[in-house]
Amino acid sequence: MSGRSSNRGAGLYRAVTARGRQAATIVRRDGLRGLGSRVGRAVALRLPAQAVLPVFPDDAVAVDLADLPSWRPPAGTGDRLTLNWVMAPPSAGSGGHTTLMRLVRHLEERGHLCRIYLYDRFDGEADRNERRTREIFPFLAGPVLDARAGMADADVVLATSWATAYPVARSAAAGRRAYVVQDFEPSFYASGALALLAENTYRMGMHAITAGGWLTGKLAEEYGMPGDHFDFGCDTSVYRLTPEAGPREGVVFYAKPSVPRRGYELGILALDLFHRARPDVPIHMFGEVVRDTPFPVHNHGKLTTTELNLLYNRCLAGLSLSLTNVSLIPWELLASGCLPVVNDAVHNRVVLDQPHVVWSAPTPHALAQALVEVVDRRGVDAEQASAGVSAVTWDVAGRQVEQALVRLVDAPDRFGYGVARQPLLRT
Repeated sequence: MSGRSSNRGAGLYRAVTARGRQAATIVRRDGLRGLGSRVGRAVALRLPAQAVLPVFPDDAVAVDLADLPSWRPPAGTGDRLTLNWVMAPPSAGSGGHTTLMRLVRHLEERGHLCRIYLYDRFDGEADRNERRTREIFPFLAGPVLDARAGMADADVVLATSWATAYPVARSAAAGRRAYVVQDFEPSFYASGALALLAENTYRMGMHAITAGGWLTGKLAEEYGMPGDHFDFGCDTSVYRLTPEAGPREGVVFYAKPSVPRRGYELGILALDLFHRARPDVPIHMFGEVVRDTPFPVHNHGKLTTTELNLLYNRCLAGLSLSLTNVSLIPWELLASGCLPVVNDAVHNRVVLDQPHVVWSAPTPHALAQALVEVVDRRGVDAEQASAGVSAVTWDVAGRQVEQALVRLVDAPDRFGYGVARQPLLRT
């Protein structure tokens, strides 16, 4: 054997031995699941990226920001609105879809026609998408249709995510263009093409209707995008004080490692410190099943709303982290008498104006200390916290969206047209 071959063989032996020692260390510390996760990540990093655009390419190139389309005037269908809602096919438990459908439900109960146009980037069967949508939201009264098959004229055509803004802008259907913005979606991605494509949708000349006032201000200031907002609601028929759930003694964390904006890693570090300080307090997690945490945890995974309310009622504090627009969870926690510990940030404070929210600097030590302080109070503020959100309902949000849509249809837009309507909706 040549010296060069011998050196290569020795180097390979050292590399394999080192990897073996590393694998043994990971198994001792994190178990076989931990080793499997590490191997999976390593393989993924070495494979060529093959991202699928969330928007069809022909829709993405059909919208030229330097030559925006002149949409035809609203259809003027009488004293009630005709609304085309363009959205991705829903999945059970999707918070964004749940909020949208709550608004649709309110508008339908007010007599407006709401058409749901599903924009399926993965070319699912239209009939199956409709069946699935109606299974998840059985109260829907209007038609559920395929956005790629074209849209009928309406008073307003609404985008509901950045990917749907492209077909809404491109569509030849009559109607004003509105854009229901529930979060700042460019921040969902690392710096790159997807972030830019998402950001460009705020420059398409649509009218924003945002979840909470923080987004309205941000879009107006940074993109010149006009808008209205609706306040977050809470289903207090589900989320409420439930004494039969048993004594309050734990803390709960919304764990979504697949969604970076929910701060999973920061939450785990904080809960580890909390467990060291209060080792007898049970820690609960829901959202996604998480393995190999450095502290004992009750893993609940996905829960129904009724199950979630019972869990909240067994807990003293809830850790809810939002690194972009705030989630619905703090309102649900409050309604259930569980005090939310939330990372202190402008985007959270502007929207979440509730006196029983516990604000904390977004550091592991500060969050852990906030949890300790809430737990040590032993639920003395539970009834006041629940009462504080008793008037925060989705009917309020529905009325705000309805009024914003009526104003949008009635007012002349950048193309100078308006539609005279009956005053029935302005009461």
